[in-house]
Amino acid sequence: MFATLESGVILRERYKLTKIVGQGGMGSVYRAEDLRLPGRLCAIKEVHPDLNATEAYRQQAQSQFLQEASILAQLDHPSLPKVSDFFSENGRDYLVMDFVTGKDLRQLLQENQGPLAEEDILAWGGQIIDALAYLHRQDPPVLHRDIKPANIKLTLDNRIKLVDFGLVKLMATDDERTITVVQGRGTALYTPLEQYGGDGGHTDARSDIYALGATFYQLLTDFPPSDAKARFLNPLALSSPERINPNVSAHLAEAILWAMEMHPDERPSNVEAFRQVFFGLQPRPGASLAESSSLGLGAALRANWVALFTAFLLFIIAVALTIMG
Repeated sequence: MFATLESGVILRERYKLTKIVGQGGMGSVYRAEDLRLPGRLCAIKEVHPDLNATEAYRQQAQSQFLQEASILAQLDHPSLPKVSDFFSENGRDYLVMDFVTGKDLRQLLQENQGPLAEEDILAWGGQIIDALAYLHRQDPPVLHRDIKPANIKLTLDNRIKLVDFGLVKLMATDDERTITVVQGRGTALYTPLEQYGGDGGHTDARSDIYALGATFYQLLTDFPPSDAKARFLNPLALSSPERINPNVSAHLAEAILWAMEMHPDERPSNVEAFRQVFFGLQPRPGASLAESSSLGLGAALRANWVALFTAFLLFIIAVALTIMG
């Protein structure tokens, strides 16, 4: 287990850690005070190094972290926290960004004890889609890779912020290999099957779109969607959102199921296409909803069964190695 830093530690002779607010396999997130700007709170993402890696790999990883962080620091969008600093200290890499006050959508869902209002989802969804469209337009495109209710915060002035930049991926348009080292594999309930292979699997904007659809699914039904592994084994595992919540509009259910198609080629090619169906501006291209849900998955599995099955096996092997280790 990677040791976290204690409250009171000062990094870069500037940031005083006050509380750990999140921790995962790839890193920890701290709340900190900026000693140079009294009253300013920061969120500091600490990237956990691979303790079993060679020194050469660690140096390469640190170089890649600095390359990625410099790109993230250039991003400027109202629904994204601003990255203000990045550095390495004592063999650890850190990303400093605005600390976003407010509750995340997972908390709101728990407090509501039922599905969130469709009117709110539409209002917030537009902001989330805007943020993703902005990220995907970058050169190279920036993928978030861990969209979920807990990573979407609602500020006190009712603005949406898509947080946790520690789990992003920069995708060069002419090279399918990742150039990032601070990404994660996402969260199982919201992760498409191709992402289970880690860097070995091909992920692009359509992977974020899957996670976005899975997020809306849970917010509108108050039920987590069946994960990709379960759906791979049972194509009928995912129920349509309006079967769980009859108040869900048909165009929303259609957009969500389109986004959550198992094979990337069956999903919207970009978030703008998803936006059109999500807001009911255009119907989903091609087959009807019932046909697309069943036939689309079948076609996907037939077309790329080997690739999907390989990703699934990689996940099983990784779990087995973790247990054995």
